[in-house]
Amino acid sequence: MGANKKRFFKLTAIIICIATISAVWLWFGEGGFVRLYQSEAERQACIARIHLLAAENESLLKQIRLLRTDPNYLESVARRKFSLIKENEVMYRFDNNSRNPGTSTGSP
Repeated sequence: MGANKKRFFKLTAIIICIATISAVWLWFGEGGFVRLYQSEAERQACIARIHLLAAENESLLKQIRLLRTDPNYLESVARRKFSLIKENEVMYRFDNNSRNPGTSTGSP
């Protein structure tokens, strides 16, 4: 009976060693769970970027459509971007960085 117990413990130890090595390989190996988790995180980041770019693309397409079809929108963009004015209009520019010398920033 002693030989059977010894063989049983030896077989159990071998199985535990093989299972441990397999578990470590599955967890940390080249195609293991850690790499799978990293790949999934990278995939989710790419999907989020795709959605962001798709929304930006849709916005740009809408802006192109408006520029081609809506003269009022085209005029407003030209006025804002290129500081264009109509004939007989006067444009006033104010410096936002300068402060009026009569005002103070502290409490009275």
